[in-house]
This record gives sequence, structure tokens and C-alpha cells, in this order.
Amino acid sequence: MYDFVGPHRAESTTEFIELALGTTLELWLGVEGESEQERAAREAAARDILTDDPGMVDRTTALAVETIGRTMPELLHLAPAPRRATVVRRRVGRKGLAA
Repeated sequence: MYDFVGPHRAESTTEFIELALGTTLELWLGVEGESEQERAAREAAARDILTDDPGMVDRTTALAVETIGRTMPELLHLAPAPRRATVVRRRVGRKGLAA
């Protein structure tokens, strides 16, 4: 089974993600052994991309959820977290003169 992103066929999960993002995964995840200077340059490039395309995070998240829903739907059937009871505290006001 192949997945397509636009007219491009992705032959692996990594290829699919890279086509969907329009960048390599290394830009976002880094590479083993990169220097501090390389990391700083990579992170600056990533920030520039997100500044130029602020909707990218939302589109990427939606794509991830859609893909998970198609390939591993059991992951999306999560039980809701129990709600913690809210404690209401009242302040007791004093009306009187201080001695």
C-alpha cells in the first residue's frame, strides 16, 4: 500500500512525513553528532519556516491524526481523563474594628 501526498507517492513512513511537511525530518529532529553551531542554524531555519507558515503546526497535527485514524484507529480511542473535583473556598470577611 502506498500513500500519496499531492501527486507524490511516498514509499515509506519517513517519505510520507517529509512530503507532508515539505522538509526533511532532520530539520525538526536534528541529527546525531551535530555541533552547537549546526543545531543553532537548524533551529533558526525551523523558526523561519514556522514564522512564514504559522498554520503548518495545525495542518501537520490534523494530518497526523488523520493518518493515525486510518492506520491505527485504536490509538484514538482514549478514555477521558477523570475530572478533579474543584474546591471552592470562601473568604470570611470580618467587619469590626481592629484593636
